[in-house]
Amino acid sequence: MNGWTDTILGDEIDLAYGKSLPAHVRQAGPYEVFGSNGCVGHHEEPLIAGPGIIVGRKGSVGEVAYSEGDFWPIDTAYYVVNKGGHDWRFLFHLLSSLGLKGLNSHSAVPGLNREDAYSIGVSLPAQPEQKMIADALDVVVDRLKLEDEAIALSQDLKRAAMRVLFSNGLRGEAQKETEFGPVPATWDESLLDDCATVQTGAAKGRKFADAEVVEVPYLRVANVQDGHLDLTEMKEIRIRKSEIERYRLQLGDVVLTEGGDFDKLGRGFIWRGELELCVHQNHVFAVRPDREKMLPEFFAYLAQSPYGKAYFLKVAHKTTNLACINSTKLKAFPVPVPPTLDEQREIVAILDAIDRKIDLHRRKRAVLDELFKALLHKLMTGEIRVADLDLSALTPASPGKAA
Repeated sequence: MNGWTDTILGDEIDLAYGKSLPAHVRQAGPYEVFGSNGCVGHHEEPLIAGPGIIVGRKGSVGEVAYSEGDFWPIDTAYYVVNKGGHDWRFLFHLLSSLGLKGLNSHSAVPGLNREDAYSIGVSLPAQPEQKMIADALDVVVDRLKLEDEAIALSQDLKRAAMRVLFSNGLRGEAQKETEFGPVPATWDESLLDDCATVQTGAAKGRKFADAEVVEVPYLRVANVQDGHLDLTEMKEIRIRKSEIERYRLQLGDVVLTEGGDFDKLGRGFIWRGELELCVHQNHVFAVRPDREKMLPEFFAYLAQSPYGKAYFLKVAHKTTNLACINSTKLKAFPVPVPPTLDEQREIVAILDAIDRKIDLHRRKRAVLDELFKALLHKLMTGEIRVADLDLSALTPASPGKAA
C-alpha cells in the first residue's frame, strides 16, 4: 500500500500486565494510575515511563487510554510495549481503530485475550507519515476537547444563573426563606397540583388481546439526559389503542424523571413535538401547566434549579445510590411563582439563551465526532492521505477558546 508494511500487531507491540495498586495504599502524587477504563487516581511514583498506552484487560475490555507522562497501570489493564519504535500517538489511534472491545473472551471471567489481539493484521506507514497521521487526528481530538470545555463552562453558567434567578429574581429583590432555599419575597407559592396536571405514564409488560394492541414510540428515562432530550434510540411499547391519548405527550409538556442518581433526580425538559406520536413510560411524568398561571419552560427550569433539586431530594425515597419520587410528592411540589407571566418569560429567555449555546456546542461536537471516526478509518487504512486534507478550519483563532 504505497510503501506501507503489512504485518500483524503482535510483531509490533507487546501487551504487558499492569501491577496491583489498591486505592488504600496509593499516596497522593503527580502520576496517573490507570485501570481498564482510564485514569482511576494518582500516586507518588510511576511504574512505567511515559508516554504510554493502556488497554483494558478486565471490565472495560479493549478500552484504550493514553498517558503523556510517566504512569502506573494496575492489574486490570495492559500497558503497551512499543517493540517497533512507532510514533506513540499513531499507535494509540491505531489501537483505537482495531475494535479491541470486540475481543472479549467468553471464559468465566471475561477479558481481553492477548493472542487474539496479536493476530490482527495491520498495515503501517513509515514513522514520518505515522506522525503526520497522528498530528492530523490530534487536531480533531483537540477541537473535541475544546467543545467539551465549552459545554462544561456553559453548564456551569446555567447553574449559576438558575441559582441567582430563582433566589433573587430579575432585579436582586429581597428574599424570603423556604424549606428548600431562599426565593424572591414577592413570589407567591402554589402547589404544583393547583397550577398543573401531572400525567403518569404507561407500564411495560402488560398483557393484552392482540386485536386491541398497537406499538408506539415511548419516552424512557434513558432519553432524558442531563440538559437535553436524546431521541437517537427510541423504543416502542405495546399499549391498547384506547390508551394512546391517555399517555400521549403533548406539545409543551414538561417531561420529568421520577428517579435516578441523586444529582439527576427530577430532570425536567420541554417536549417540543419531536415525534408526531409518542407516549411516555411510567418512570417519566408529563407535567402540563395551566399556562395562565405558569409557563411550562419556567417550571422545567425551576425543577432543574437548586430549589427544585432540594425539594426532590427532601421528599424522595432513597436507597444507597438512587432516589425516586412518586406522583403524590410531585403534585405537592411548592412552586414559587413570579407575580406576572412577563417576569417568567424574562427568566426563561435568559436561560433559553444559555441552553441554545450549550446545544450549539453539542451539535458541533457531534459533527466533529463523526469526522474523527471517518478520518480514523480512512487514514489508518490509507484510503486518504494526510496531504489530501485541509484541517485549518478546525484550528481555533484564539488558543484555548472554542470558536
